[in-house]
Amino acid sequence: MPARNDTALWTGLFKISPESGQTLQAQIRQAIVSAILDRQIAPSMPLPSCRILAEKLGVARGTVVLAFQQLVDQGFLIARERRGHFVNPEVLAAPPRPPRKQGGKNGVNWSNRFQVMASRMPDSRKNEDWMKASYPFVYGQFDPSLFPTAEWRECNRMALAVLEIRNWAADMVDRDDPLLIEQIQARLLPRRGIFANPDEILITLGSQHALYMLATLLMRKGSRVAVENPGYPDARSIFELAGAEIIPVPVDRQGIDVAQIPREANFVFATPSHHCPTMVPLSQPRREALLAKAEENDWIVIEDDYDSQLADERPQAALKGLDRTGRVIHVGSMSKTLAPGLRMGYIVAPADLIAELRALRRFMLRHPPANNQRAVALFLSLGHHDTLVRRISAAFEERREKLVQAVGDILPDWSAADIRGGTSLWLEGPAGLDSAMLAKSAAERSVLIEPGGRFFIGRTSPTPFMRLGISSIGAQHVEPGIRELAAAAAEHRRAAA
Repeated sequence: MPARNDTALWTGLFKISPESGQTLQAQIRQAIVSAILDRQIAPSMPLPSCRILAEKLGVARGTVVLAFQQLVDQGFLIARERRGHFVNPEVLAAPPRPPRKQGGKNGVNWSNRFQVMASRMPDSRKNEDWMKASYPFVYGQFDPSLFPTAEWRECNRMALAVLEIRNWAADMVDRDDPLLIEQIQARLLPRRGIFANPDEILITLGSQHALYMLATLLMRKGSRVAVENPGYPDARSIFELAGAEIIPVPVDRQGIDVAQIPREANFVFATPSHHCPTMVPLSQPRREALLAKAEENDWIVIEDDYDSQLADERPQAALKGLDRTGRVIHVGSMSKTLAPGLRMGYIVAPADLIAELRALRRFMLRHPPANNQRAVALFLSLGHHDTLVRRISAAFEERREKLVQAVGDILPDWSAADIRGGTSLWLEGPAGLDSAMLAKSAAERSVLIEPGGRFFIGRTSPTPFMRLGISSIGAQHVEPGIRELAAAAAEHRRAAA
Protein backbone atom coordinates (compact mmCIF):
# COMPACT_ATOMS: atom_id res chain seq x y z
CA MET A 1 0.00 0.00 0.00
CA PRO A 2 1.16 3.59 -0.57
CA ALA A 3 2.88 5.27 2.33
CA ARG A 4 1.49 8.26 4.16
CA ASN A 5 3.76 10.68 2.31
CA ASP A 6 2.86 9.36 -1.14
CA THR A 7 1.47 12.71 -2.20
CA ALA A 8 0.71 11.60 -5.76
CA LEU A 9 -1.92 9.21 -4.39
CA TRP A 10 -3.60 11.72 -2.13
CA THR A 11 -3.66 14.60 -4.59
CA GLY A 12 -5.18 12.20 -7.12
CA LEU A 13 -7.98 11.32 -4.70
CA PHE A 14 -8.86 14.91 -3.86
CA LYS A 15 -10.23 16.92 -6.77
CA ILE A 16 -10.88 20.36 -5.32
CA SER A 17 -12.42 23.03 -7.53
CA PRO A 18 -13.13 26.65 -6.50
CA GLU A 19 -15.87 26.68 -9.15
CA SER A 20 -17.83 23.92 -7.43
CA GLY A 21 -21.06 24.90 -5.73
CA GLN A 22 -19.82 23.23 -2.53
CA THR A 23 -17.48 24.65 0.08
CA LEU A 24 -13.86 23.52 0.12
CA GLN A 25 -14.47 21.72 3.41
CA ALA A 26 -17.45 19.83 1.95
CA GLN A 27 -15.44 18.84 -1.13
CA ILE A 28 -12.66 17.43 1.05
CA ARG A 29 -15.16 15.47 3.17
CA GLN A 30 -16.90 14.13 0.08
CA ALA A 31 -13.61 13.03 -1.50
CA ILE A 32 -12.53 11.17 1.65
CA VAL A 33 -15.92 9.47 2.12
CA SER A 34 -15.95 8.34 -1.53
CA ALA A 35 -12.40 6.97 -1.23
CA ILE A 36 -13.35 5.07 1.95
CA LEU A 37 -16.53 3.57 0.51
CA ASP A 38 -14.70 2.60 -2.70
CA ARG A 39 -12.07 0.79 -0.59
CA GLN A 40 -9.28 3.04 -1.90
CA ILE A 41 -7.83 3.70 1.56
CA ALA A 42 -6.65 0.76 3.66
CA PRO A 43 -7.38 0.82 7.42
CA SER A 44 -3.66 0.46 8.18
CA MET A 45 -2.71 3.54 6.12
CA PRO A 46 -2.76 6.92 7.89
CA LEU A 47 -4.14 9.87 6.02
CA PRO A 48 -1.72 12.73 5.35
CA SER A 49 -1.43 15.34 8.09
CA CYS A 50 -3.71 18.37 7.93
CA ARG A 51 -0.71 20.59 7.18
CA ILE A 52 0.61 18.48 4.29
CA LEU A 53 -2.82 17.99 2.73
CA ALA A 54 -3.60 21.70 3.02
CA GLU A 55 -0.34 22.56 1.25
CA LYS A 56 -1.00 20.11 -1.58
CA LEU A 57 -4.57 21.27 -2.08
CA GLY A 58 -3.77 24.95 -1.72
CA VAL A 59 -6.29 25.53 1.06
CA ALA A 60 -6.08 26.79 4.61
CA ARG A 61 -4.99 24.26 7.23
CA GLY A 62 -8.06 25.04 9.29
CA THR A 63 -10.30 23.94 6.42
CA VAL A 64 -8.73 20.46 6.47
CA VAL A 65 -8.82 20.32 10.28
CA LEU A 66 -12.55 21.00 10.32
CA ALA A 67 -13.18 18.46 7.56
CA PHE A 68 -11.26 15.76 9.43
CA GLN A 69 -13.01 16.56 12.70
CA GLN A 70 -16.46 16.25 11.16
CA LEU A 71 -15.53 12.90 9.60
CA VAL A 72 -14.38 11.73 13.04
CA ASP A 73 -17.70 12.84 14.50
CA GLN A 74 -19.57 10.98 11.73
CA GLY A 75 -17.58 7.80 12.36
CA PHE A 76 -15.71 7.63 9.05
CA LEU A 77 -12.32 8.40 10.62
CA ILE A 78 -10.68 7.72 13.96
CA ALA A 79 -7.88 9.84 15.44
CA ARG A 80 -4.97 8.05 17.08
CA GLU A 81 -2.68 10.06 19.29
CA ARG A 82 0.74 10.80 17.76
CA ARG A 83 -0.15 8.61 14.74
CA GLY A 84 -2.75 10.59 12.82
CA HIS A 85 -6.15 9.88 11.27
CA PHE A 86 -7.19 6.43 10.03
CA VAL A 87 -10.24 4.89 8.39
CA ASN A 88 -12.66 3.49 10.95
CA PRO A 89 -12.51 -0.34 10.53
CA GLU A 90 -16.23 -0.56 11.34
CA VAL A 91 -17.00 1.34 8.14
CA LEU A 92 -14.98 -1.16 6.09
CA ALA A 93 -16.79 -4.07 7.77
CA ALA A 94 -19.96 -3.09 5.90
CA PRO A 95 -20.48 -4.44 2.36
CA PRO A 96 -18.79 -2.25 -0.27
CA ARG A 97 -21.07 -0.07 -2.32
CA PRO A 98 -21.69 -1.08 -5.93
CA PRO A 99 -19.18 0.35 -8.42
CA ARG A 100 -20.26 3.60 -10.00
CA LYS A 101 -21.65 3.14 -13.49
CA GLN A 102 -19.77 4.78 -16.31
CA GLY A 103 -22.71 5.68 -18.48
CA GLY A 104 -23.31 8.14 -21.23
CA LYS A 105 -23.70 7.58 -24.93
CA ASN A 106 -19.93 7.09 -25.28
CA GLY A 107 -19.67 4.48 -22.53
CA VAL A 108 -18.28 1.02 -23.33
CA ASN A 109 -20.57 -1.99 -23.31
CA TRP A 110 -17.92 -4.52 -22.36
CA SER A 111 -20.21 -7.54 -22.65
CA ASN A 112 -20.42 -6.91 -26.39
CA ARG A 113 -16.63 -6.92 -26.62
CA PHE A 114 -16.00 -10.26 -24.90
CA GLN A 115 -14.90 -13.00 -27.28
CA VAL A 116 -15.38 -15.64 -24.59
CA MET A 117 -17.47 -15.60 -21.41
CA ALA A 118 -15.45 -17.37 -18.73
CA SER A 119 -17.86 -16.15 -16.05
CA ARG A 120 -20.62 -18.27 -17.58
CA MET A 121 -18.69 -21.49 -17.10
CA PRO A 122 -19.60 -23.73 -14.12
CA ASP A 123 -18.35 -22.21 -10.89
CA SER A 124 -15.76 -24.27 -9.01
CA ARG A 125 -15.24 -21.77 -6.21
CA LYS A 126 -14.35 -23.39 -2.90
CA ASN A 127 -15.68 -22.37 0.50
CA GLU A 128 -13.27 -19.64 1.62
CA ASP A 129 -14.08 -20.19 5.31
CA TRP A 130 -13.51 -23.92 5.31
CA MET A 131 -10.94 -23.70 8.13
CA LYS A 132 -13.66 -22.37 10.45
CA ALA A 133 -15.88 -25.41 9.90
CA SER A 134 -15.87 -28.18 12.49
CA TYR A 135 -16.15 -30.91 9.85
CA PRO A 136 -14.54 -29.75 6.58
CA PHE A 137 -15.03 -32.62 4.14
CA VAL A 138 -13.62 -30.32 1.46
CA TYR A 139 -11.55 -31.40 -1.50
CA GLY A 140 -8.31 -29.88 -2.72
CA GLN A 141 -7.27 -28.12 0.49
CA PHE A 142 -4.41 -28.92 2.82
CA ASP A 143 -4.16 -29.86 6.49
CA PRO A 144 -2.04 -27.33 8.42
CA SER A 145 -1.15 -30.05 10.95
CA LEU A 146 0.46 -32.15 8.19
CA PHE A 147 2.17 -29.34 6.30
CA PRO A 148 5.99 -29.64 6.55
CA THR A 149 6.52 -26.12 7.91
CA ALA A 150 10.09 -26.58 9.15
CA GLU A 151 11.28 -28.35 6.01
CA TRP A 152 9.60 -25.83 3.70
CA ARG A 153 11.17 -22.94 5.61
CA GLU A 154 14.55 -24.61 5.36
CA CYS A 155 14.27 -24.89 1.58
CA ASN A 156 13.13 -21.29 1.23
CA ARG A 157 16.04 -20.10 3.38
CA MET A 158 18.42 -22.09 1.21
CA ALA A 159 16.85 -20.59 -1.92
CA LEU A 160 17.52 -17.12 -0.49
CA ALA A 161 21.24 -17.72 -0.01
CA VAL A 162 23.42 -15.32 -2.00
CA LEU A 163 24.65 -17.91 -4.50
CA GLU A 164 21.15 -19.32 -4.98
CA ILE A 165 19.67 -15.89 -5.62
CA ARG A 166 22.14 -15.47 -8.46
CA ASN A 167 20.77 -18.68 -9.96
CA TRP A 168 17.10 -17.67 -9.98
CA ALA A 169 16.79 -13.88 -9.77
CA ALA A 170 17.63 -13.19 -13.42
CA ASP A 171 14.94 -13.30 -16.10
CA MET A 172 14.89 -16.91 -17.28
CA VAL A 173 12.74 -15.92 -20.30
CA ASP A 174 11.29 -19.33 -21.27
CA ARG A 175 13.56 -21.66 -19.31
CA ASP A 176 12.85 -23.62 -16.12
CA ASP A 177 15.01 -24.33 -13.11
CA PRO A 178 17.29 -27.17 -14.26
CA LEU A 179 17.42 -28.63 -10.74
CA LEU A 180 13.63 -28.85 -10.59
CA ILE A 181 13.48 -30.52 -14.01
CA GLU A 182 16.15 -32.97 -12.85
CA GLN A 183 14.23 -33.81 -9.66
CA ILE A 184 10.93 -34.34 -11.47
CA GLN A 185 12.73 -36.48 -14.04
CA ALA A 186 14.51 -38.59 -11.40
CA ARG A 187 12.13 -38.68 -8.41
CA LEU A 188 8.54 -38.19 -9.52
CA LEU A 189 8.17 -39.58 -13.03
CA PRO A 190 9.84 -43.02 -12.65
CA ARG A 191 7.34 -43.89 -9.94
CA ARG A 192 4.63 -43.36 -12.57
CA GLY A 193 6.53 -45.52 -15.05
CA ILE A 194 7.60 -42.48 -17.07
CA PHE A 195 11.18 -41.95 -18.22
CA ALA A 196 11.60 -38.61 -19.94
CA ASN A 197 14.42 -36.40 -21.13
CA PRO A 198 14.74 -32.84 -19.75
CA ASP A 199 13.51 -31.36 -23.03
CA GLU A 200 10.29 -33.35 -22.63
CA ILE A 201 9.27 -31.61 -19.36
CA LEU A 202 7.73 -28.16 -18.87
CA ILE A 203 6.92 -26.50 -15.52
CA THR A 204 3.42 -25.02 -15.15
CA LEU A 205 1.39 -23.13 -12.57
CA GLY A 206 -0.64 -26.23 -11.77
CA SER A 207 -2.69 -28.60 -13.90
CA GLN A 208 -5.28 -26.03 -15.00
CA HIS A 209 -2.54 -23.83 -16.46
CA ALA A 210 -1.26 -26.89 -18.29
CA LEU A 211 -4.69 -27.70 -19.72
CA TYR A 212 -5.26 -24.10 -20.77
CA MET A 213 -1.98 -24.01 -22.69
CA LEU A 214 -2.72 -27.35 -24.37
CA ALA A 215 -6.19 -26.19 -25.39
CA THR A 216 -4.81 -22.90 -26.72
CA LEU A 217 -2.07 -24.60 -28.72
CA LEU A 218 -3.86 -27.69 -30.04
CA MET A 219 -7.60 -27.04 -30.16
CA ARG A 220 -9.69 -24.87 -32.45
CA LYS A 221 -13.36 -24.14 -32.96
CA GLY A 222 -15.04 -27.45 -33.66
CA SER A 223 -12.35 -29.69 -32.20
CA ARG A 224 -14.02 -32.73 -30.65
CA VAL A 225 -12.89 -33.66 -27.14
CA ALA A 226 -14.15 -36.85 -25.49
CA VAL A 227 -14.36 -36.40 -21.72
CA GLU A 228 -15.48 -38.54 -18.80
CA ASN A 229 -19.07 -38.10 -17.59
CA PRO A 230 -19.13 -37.43 -14.70
CA GLY A 231 -15.80 -35.72 -14.94
CA TYR A 232 -13.57 -32.75 -14.18
CA PRO A 233 -15.73 -29.65 -14.85
CA ASP A 234 -12.89 -27.14 -15.09
CA ALA A 235 -11.23 -29.18 -17.84
CA ARG A 236 -14.48 -29.12 -19.82
CA SER A 237 -14.74 -25.36 -19.36
CA ILE A 238 -11.17 -24.83 -20.53
CA PHE A 239 -11.78 -26.86 -23.69
CA GLU A 240 -15.05 -25.05 -24.38
CA LEU A 241 -13.32 -21.68 -24.03
CA ALA A 242 -10.99 -22.84 -26.81
CA GLY A 243 -14.04 -23.50 -29.00
CA ALA A 244 -14.03 -27.27 -28.68
CA GLU A 245 -17.08 -29.51 -28.81
CA ILE A 246 -17.43 -31.67 -25.70
CA ILE A 247 -18.37 -35.35 -26.18
CA PRO A 248 -19.47 -36.99 -22.89
CA VAL A 249 -18.42 -40.60 -22.37
CA PRO A 250 -19.88 -42.65 -19.50
CA VAL A 251 -17.79 -43.99 -16.64
CA ASP A 252 -18.31 -47.28 -14.79
CA ARG A 253 -16.34 -49.29 -12.23
CA GLN A 254 -13.48 -49.74 -14.70
CA GLY A 255 -13.18 -46.06 -15.57
CA ILE A 256 -14.04 -44.38 -18.86
CA ASP A 257 -15.85 -46.72 -21.26
CA VAL A 258 -13.37 -46.69 -24.13
CA ALA A 259 -15.78 -48.57 -26.41
CA GLN A 260 -18.15 -45.58 -26.35
CA ILE A 261 -15.58 -42.99 -27.43
CA PRO A 262 -16.59 -42.04 -31.00
CA ARG A 263 -14.03 -42.53 -33.76
CA GLU A 264 -14.47 -38.91 -34.89
CA ALA A 265 -13.06 -37.54 -31.63
CA ASN A 266 -9.83 -35.56 -31.96
CA PHE A 267 -8.83 -35.62 -28.29
CA VAL A 268 -9.56 -37.78 -25.26
CA PHE A 269 -9.25 -36.26 -21.80
CA ALA A 270 -9.03 -38.80 -18.97
CA THR A 271 -8.03 -39.17 -15.32
CA PRO A 272 -6.84 -42.79 -15.36
CA SER A 273 -4.98 -42.93 -12.04
CA HIS A 274 -8.04 -41.97 -10.00
CA HIS A 275 -11.10 -40.88 -11.93
CA CYS A 276 -12.44 -37.45 -11.04
CA PRO A 277 -14.67 -37.59 -9.05
CA THR A 278 -15.50 -41.29 -8.41
CA MET A 279 -11.83 -42.24 -7.74
CA VAL A 280 -12.04 -45.51 -9.73
CA PRO A 281 -8.77 -46.32 -11.54
CA LEU A 282 -8.84 -47.09 -15.25
CA SER A 283 -8.51 -50.86 -15.60
CA GLN A 284 -5.52 -52.34 -17.39
CA PRO A 285 -7.59 -53.75 -20.30
CA ARG A 286 -9.13 -50.34 -20.89
CA ARG A 287 -5.76 -48.63 -20.71
CA GLU A 288 -4.51 -50.92 -23.44
CA ALA A 289 -7.71 -50.42 -25.44
CA LEU A 290 -7.46 -46.63 -25.15
CA LEU A 291 -3.89 -46.56 -26.40
CA ALA A 292 -4.71 -48.92 -29.26
CA LYS A 293 -7.75 -46.92 -30.35
CA ALA A 294 -5.80 -43.67 -30.04
CA GLU A 295 -3.29 -44.96 -32.56
CA GLU A 296 -5.98 -46.42 -34.79
CA ASN A 297 -8.13 -43.25 -34.84
CA ASP A 298 -5.36 -40.64 -34.59
CA TRP A 299 -6.50 -39.39 -31.16
CA ILE A 300 -4.38 -37.27 -28.83
CA VAL A 301 -4.83 -38.39 -25.22
CA ILE A 302 -4.49 -35.80 -22.45
CA GLU A 303 -3.81 -37.65 -19.21
CA ASP A 304 -4.45 -35.70 -16.01
CA ASP A 305 -2.59 -37.63 -13.31
CA TYR A 306 -5.31 -36.73 -10.84
CA ASP A 307 -4.74 -37.75 -7.21
CA SER A 308 -1.85 -40.08 -8.03
CA GLN A 309 0.84 -38.59 -5.82
CA LEU A 310 0.14 -40.54 -2.65
CA ALA A 311 2.19 -43.59 -1.76
CA ASP A 312 0.98 -46.92 -3.04
CA GLU A 313 2.70 -50.27 -2.67
CA ARG A 314 1.83 -51.19 -6.27
CA PRO A 315 1.23 -48.00 -8.25
CA GLN A 316 -0.15 -48.47 -11.74
CA ALA A 317 1.96 -47.06 -14.53
CA ALA A 318 0.61 -43.86 -16.03
CA LEU A 319 -0.74 -43.98 -19.57
CA LYS A 320 2.32 -41.98 -20.58
CA GLY A 321 4.49 -44.79 -19.24
CA LEU A 322 2.72 -47.26 -21.54
CA ASP A 323 2.63 -44.95 -24.55
CA ARG A 324 4.85 -46.00 -27.45
CA THR A 325 3.58 -43.64 -30.15
CA GLY A 326 3.93 -40.26 -28.44
CA ARG A 327 0.15 -39.68 -28.39
CA VAL A 328 -0.20 -39.25 -24.62
CA ILE A 329 0.35 -35.87 -22.97
CA HIS A 330 0.90 -36.26 -19.23
CA VAL A 331 -0.21 -33.47 -16.86
CA GLY A 332 0.89 -33.64 -13.21
CA SER A 333 1.05 -31.41 -10.17
CA MET A 334 2.21 -31.34 -6.57
CA SER A 335 -0.91 -29.63 -5.23
CA LYS A 336 -2.22 -32.63 -3.31
CA THR A 337 1.05 -33.42 -1.57
CA LEU A 338 2.84 -30.12 -0.96
CA ALA A 339 0.24 -27.34 -1.06
CA PRO A 340 -2.49 -26.28 -3.52
CA GLY A 341 -1.63 -22.62 -3.06
CA LEU A 342 1.89 -23.16 -4.39
CA ARG A 343 0.53 -23.81 -7.92
CA MET A 344 3.35 -26.03 -9.17
CA GLY A 345 2.82 -28.60 -11.91
CA TYR A 346 4.34 -29.97 -15.09
CA ILE A 347 3.66 -31.37 -18.54
CA VAL A 348 5.47 -34.37 -20.01
CA ALA A 349 5.20 -34.69 -23.78
CA PRO A 350 7.34 -35.13 -26.92
CA ALA A 351 10.14 -32.58 -27.19
CA ASP A 352 8.75 -30.72 -30.20
CA LEU A 353 5.43 -30.19 -28.42
CA ILE A 354 7.17 -29.05 -25.24
CA ALA A 355 9.25 -26.58 -27.26
CA GLU A 356 6.11 -25.00 -28.69
CA LEU A 357 4.41 -24.95 -25.29
CA ARG A 358 7.49 -23.22 -23.89
CA ALA A 359 7.24 -20.56 -26.58
CA LEU A 360 3.52 -20.10 -25.85
CA ARG A 361 4.13 -19.86 -22.10
CA ARG A 362 6.67 -17.08 -22.66
CA PHE A 363 3.90 -14.85 -24.01
CA MET A 364 1.63 -15.72 -21.08
CA LEU A 365 3.90 -15.42 -18.04
CA ARG A 366 7.43 -16.18 -19.30
CA HIS A 367 7.98 -18.81 -16.58
CA PRO A 368 6.63 -19.70 -13.12
CA PRO A 369 8.42 -17.78 -10.32
CA ALA A 370 11.98 -19.04 -10.29
CA ASN A 371 12.41 -18.71 -6.52
CA ASN A 372 9.47 -21.08 -5.99
CA GLN A 373 10.91 -23.47 -8.55
CA ARG A 374 14.23 -23.54 -6.71
CA ALA A 375 12.58 -24.01 -3.30
CA VAL A 376 10.53 -26.96 -4.63
CA ALA A 377 13.63 -28.40 -6.29
CA LEU A 378 15.49 -28.29 -2.97
CA PHE A 379 12.49 -29.78 -1.19
CA LEU A 380 12.58 -32.73 -3.59
CA SER A 381 16.36 -33.12 -3.60
CA LEU A 382 16.63 -33.24 0.20
CA GLY A 383 14.08 -36.06 0.41
CA HIS A 384 11.46 -33.94 2.19
CA HIS A 385 8.81 -34.70 -0.43
CA ASP A 386 9.28 -38.46 -0.09
CA THR A 387 8.93 -38.19 3.68
CA LEU A 388 5.85 -35.99 3.32
CA VAL A 389 4.19 -38.41 0.89
CA ARG A 390 4.66 -41.30 3.31
CA ARG A 391 3.26 -39.25 6.21
CA ILE A 392 0.16 -37.91 4.48
CA SER A 393 -0.50 -41.23 2.74
CA ALA A 394 -0.72 -42.94 6.13
CA ALA A 395 -2.88 -40.15 7.55
CA PHE A 396 -5.23 -40.09 4.57
CA GLU A 397 -5.63 -43.86 4.53
CA GLU A 398 -6.63 -43.79 8.19
CA ARG A 399 -9.17 -41.06 7.48
CA ARG A 400 -10.54 -42.89 4.43
CA GLU A 401 -11.04 -46.09 6.40
CA LYS A 402 -12.79 -44.20 9.21
CA LEU A 403 -14.98 -42.40 6.68
CA VAL A 404 -16.02 -45.60 4.90
CA GLN A 405 -16.71 -47.25 8.27
CA ALA A 406 -18.72 -44.27 9.53
CA VAL A 407 -20.84 -44.12 6.38
CA GLY A 408 -21.54 -47.85 6.60
CA ASP A 409 -22.51 -47.64 10.27
CA ILE A 410 -24.43 -44.35 10.32
CA LEU A 411 -25.76 -44.11 6.73
CA PRO A 412 -26.27 -47.79 5.79
CA ASP A 413 -28.60 -46.97 2.88
CA TRP A 414 -25.92 -44.81 1.26
CA SER A 415 -23.28 -46.14 -1.15
CA ALA A 416 -19.60 -45.22 -0.80
CA ALA A 417 -16.94 -45.95 -3.41
CA ASP A 418 -14.34 -47.68 -1.22
CA ILE A 419 -11.16 -47.21 -3.27
CA ARG A 420 -7.68 -47.03 -1.78
CA GLY A 421 -5.55 -43.97 -2.31
CA GLY A 422 -6.56 -40.48 -3.26
CA THR A 423 -7.94 -37.67 -1.17
CA SER A 424 -11.72 -38.00 -1.46
CA LEU A 425 -14.69 -40.35 -1.30
CA TRP A 426 -17.53 -40.44 -3.85
CA LEU A 427 -20.80 -40.92 -2.05
CA GLU A 428 -24.30 -41.69 -3.36
CA GLY A 429 -27.29 -40.99 -1.17
CA PRO A 430 -30.77 -42.54 -1.44
CA ALA A 431 -32.85 -41.92 -4.56
CA GLY A 432 -34.54 -38.53 -4.47
CA LEU A 433 -31.84 -36.90 -2.34
CA ASP A 434 -30.79 -33.45 -3.54
CA SER A 435 -27.12 -33.14 -2.57
CA ALA A 436 -27.09 -29.41 -3.29
CA MET A 437 -29.88 -28.80 -0.75
CA LEU A 438 -28.24 -31.22 1.67
CA ALA A 439 -24.96 -29.30 1.44
CA LYS A 440 -26.74 -26.13 2.56
CA SER A 441 -28.38 -27.89 5.50
CA ALA A 442 -25.11 -29.59 6.46
CA ALA A 443 -23.22 -26.27 6.35
CA GLU A 444 -25.56 -24.96 9.06
CA ARG A 445 -24.20 -27.80 11.22
CA SER A 446 -20.61 -26.85 10.32
CA VAL A 447 -20.30 -29.80 7.93
CA LEU A 448 -18.91 -28.96 4.49
CA ILE A 449 -19.50 -31.34 1.57
CA GLU A 450 -19.35 -30.88 -2.19
CA PRO A 451 -22.54 -31.57 -4.18
CA GLY A 452 -21.97 -33.83 -7.17
CA GLY A 453 -24.17 -32.15 -9.76
CA ARG A 454 -21.46 -30.01 -11.30
CA PHE A 455 -19.47 -33.08 -12.37
CA PHE A 456 -22.20 -34.28 -14.75
CA ILE A 457 -22.85 -33.02 -18.29
CA GLY A 458 -26.43 -32.09 -19.13
CA ARG A 459 -27.88 -33.19 -15.82
CA THR A 460 -30.60 -30.78 -14.68
CA SER A 461 -32.41 -32.87 -12.07
CA PRO A 462 -31.17 -33.02 -8.46
CA THR A 463 -28.46 -35.59 -7.93
CA PRO A 464 -27.84 -37.76 -4.84
CA PHE A 465 -24.09 -37.83 -5.49
CA MET A 466 -21.51 -35.86 -3.51
CA ARG A 467 -17.75 -35.75 -2.96
CA LEU A 468 -16.26 -35.80 0.53
CA GLY A 469 -12.63 -34.76 0.86
CA ILE A 470 -10.34 -36.21 3.53
CA SER A 471 -7.27 -34.01 3.16
CA SER A 472 -8.38 -31.31 5.60
CA ILE A 473 -10.30 -33.10 8.34
CA GLY A 474 -8.67 -34.86 11.27
CA ALA A 475 -9.39 -38.55 11.78
CA GLN A 476 -11.04 -37.83 15.13
CA HIS A 477 -13.61 -35.58 13.46
CA VAL A 478 -14.69 -37.99 10.72
CA GLU A 479 -17.32 -39.99 12.63
CA PRO A 480 -18.87 -36.97 14.42
CA GLY A 481 -18.98 -35.19 11.07
CA ILE A 482 -20.89 -38.07 9.45
CA ARG A 483 -23.33 -38.09 12.38
CA GLU A 484 -24.01 -34.41 11.79
CA LEU A 485 -24.39 -35.10 8.06
CA ALA A 486 -26.88 -37.86 8.85
CA ALA A 487 -28.86 -35.46 11.05
CA ALA A 488 -28.90 -32.90 8.24
CA ALA A 489 -30.07 -35.61 5.81
CA ALA A 490 -32.89 -36.57 8.20
CA GLU A 491 -34.03 -32.93 8.35
CA HIS A 492 -33.85 -32.81 4.57
CA ARG A 493 -36.11 -35.87 4.26
CA ARG A 494 -38.66 -34.46 6.70
CA ALA A 495 -38.74 -31.14 4.86
CA ALA A 496 -39.26 -32.89 1.52
CA ALA A 497 -42.04 -35.13 2.84
